[in-house]
Amino acid sequence: MTFFRALPAVLAALMAAMAPVRAQLPSHETPRELEGVGIEEKLGQKIDLSLQFIGEDGYPHALREYFSSGKPVILNLVYYSCPMLCTLVLNGQTEALRQIPQTAGQDFEIVTVSIDPTDNYKLAQSKRAAYLESYERSKQGWHFLADYQNNVSRLAAQVGFRYRWDDRTKQYAHAAAIMVLSPDGMVSRYLYGVRFKPFDVRLALAEAASGKTGISDKILLYCFHYDPAARSYTLVAMNIMRAGGALAVLVLGYALFRLWRRERLRASTRTEMVTAK
Repeated sequence: MTFFRALPAVLAALMAAMAPVRAQLPSHETPRELEGVGIEEKLGQKIDLSLQFIGEDGYPHALREYFSSGKPVILNLVYYSCPMLCTLVLNGQTEALRQIPQTAGQDFEIVTVSIDPTDNYKLAQSKRAAYLESYERSKQGWHFLADYQNNVSRLAAQVGFRYRWDDRTKQYAHAAAIMVLSPDGMVSRYLYGVRFKPFDVRLALAEAASGKTGISDKILLYCFHYDPAARSYTLVAMNIMRAGGALAVLVLGYALFRLWRRERLRASTRTEMVTAK
């Protein structure tokens, strides 16, 4: 099949791939519901270790209990009923932790706190059991906490984690990040996204253990993006898939260019052969 015969079919496929991407790519403008959502880095600042949260045993515990061992601490602010982004963050963190020699409970602590005041300690217990099984290491050192006396909002403000409840979707809008703190509660480094390089995690833990602050690569993923076509919010995972659609368009366009160039070369070769005769 020559390029010109293939052109209609290729163009049809190209337009079909482009149409949903054009219609679904999120707008660059920040909607009102996402104003104030994000991360304001608080490197070098210390959190209030006297803040209390409900532990897996159903009783209040001060944060200092998890910072008393002289080890760095990985802090997660999530909510346990999150339909997508929180799970991606925790899964990505767990995958990275399985690939480093340091072990939770021995070399560092992990404190995961729900930003949803309706999440109770039983739900925290369930999440803890699931992630400890996935971690496949020590059963110690990873603590899942529920809010107590609205202290999670105070903790979030101290580490610069800005989130907002979206009443229309009944979900929280928030960014994807984990925080690494020094043994005395100083914010040492932020790691962004839903996948974390084991080297970055090891480096962040080493920096925090030494009381140093690190440099963060700030690329924010939000739990919601505004879809102007649907006039609604869509999960960030949907937008990731749309980005994959845009990549497919680029690949198809490149293939189209290669096909066109090949036909030009063949036509030029035939012309030269006829001229030579």
